[in-house]
Parts: sequence; structure tokens; C-alpha cells
Amino acid sequence: MQVELFEATTQKKEASANLRMVSFLEKEARGCDYLVLWLDCDKEGENICFEVVDAVSASMNGPRGNEQTIFRAKFSAITDTDVKRAMNTLGRPNKDEAMSVDARQELDLRVGCAFTRYQTKFFQGKYGDLDSTLISYGPCQTPTLGFCVERHDKIQSFKPEAFWVILLQCEALDWSRVRLFDRDVAQMFLNMLKGVSIAKVISVTEKEKVKARPGALNTVEMLRTASSGLAQWMLEAEKACEISTHSW
Repeated sequence: MQVELFEATTQKKEASANLRMVSFLEKEARGCDYLVLWLDCDKEGENICFEVVDAVSASMNGPRGNEQTIFRAKFSAITDTDVKRAMNTLGRPNKDEAMSVDARQELDLRVGCAFTRYQTKFFQGKYGDLDSTLISYGPCQTPTLGFCVERHDKIQSFKPEAFWVILLQCEALDWSRVRLFDRDVAQMFLNMLKGVSIAKVISVTEKEKVKARPGALNTVEMLRTASSGLAQWMLEAEKACEISTHSW
């Protein structure tokens, strides 16, 4: 039975058959002379392009699958400038990229089905509190699980370490060292500061920053913001973990 999973033919079906999306696209394409595809500008979007072409080409004017009437728009934001630029530089959908997605999806399906069946059978009845009705496996699940386990291991193996901070009771001043893990060194700096009553400003730096308004639905900007936000969240989570272990 395992061998049949790798030899059986695959079929693509609508994820939500009740929506009848294929029929809708076919109806909308009736009488059209040209098709411009505005899907996401990645391999997945390229693959969906050809799904749309398969759905509408029979309803369009002219011979079925006429590539001369099918175009592909490349864009990264839905703004006036980006849309006009994409419309003025239309290309063709990339069949090779679409087929690479088909190959990846088929591998994911076949490997996932085979290994899911194997590990479900393997774990059934071995652990009393384990729900082994279905233990799924997927190539995308593995790295995601790895990230979760790695983060969990870091939290579990975290060893608290005491540190000291010198707070200057002075406006517009800060200590660049932030923290010291050697108490004797921190005490030395504190004693030096206690003996000083006058501070001298040796330099003043002024900077002006201008942040432009972000473009609407700009994919590049969205990824940059998401990455920055995730990094900031992880940093704050680590600080919260340190505070909780140094609450003395």
C-alpha cells in the first residue's frame, strides 16, 4: 500500500467546492480578448496564474490557450505608480516556476501521506496519554517544530546571572555601558562618580530623521516591518525573562 502512494496519480481540486470559483472565473472570461494576471509575485502566485489560465482559456475569444493574449503583471504594491509601471511592463507567466511548485506540492503530499501513516501506526498504543488517532507529518511542519523546540530548550537552559547598573541622576545623560556583571568594577565606577560634582559636556550631536509615509500594501515594506517587529518582540521577551529571574 505504501508503494501505491508514490505511483498513484494526483488531482487538483477546489479547496472550497461550494464557492464554485472555477465556474465563476470561466463565466467572467466569456467574450474577453486578453487576460492580465495580477497574482502574488512569487512562485506560488506563478502557479496560481496557470490555474486561472486553465479555468478561463476555453471561455475567451480566440483559440484555447493562445499565449499571445495572456500577460503577467509584476508588482510589489497596490499604488498608482506601481500599478502603472506593472501595466507598462507586462510579461508572460513563468511555466518553469509554476511547475516547480507542482513538484514541491506533489512531494509534500506523497511523503507526508506515507510518513503520517507510518508514525501513526508506530505510536498507536505506546503511550497511554498520547492521542495517536492521527499523528501528521509534513515537510513544512518539521522546521517549524524545530524552531519551537529550539526556543523551548533555550528557555529551559537559561541560567540567571546577577548584574549591576549605575543610574545617573542627571537629565540628558546616560551610561553607555548599560550593565556590568562584575560588582567590584561597578562599585569602582560608582565611587569615582560620587567624588565628582561637576560634569563637562565634550560634544553635542543633533540628528534630524524623516520617515516617509509607507506605501499601501507594499510587500517589501510589510516583510521589513514584520521582521523588525518580530526581532523587537523576541528582545523584549528575553528582557522579561531576565527581569523575572533577577527580581531580587
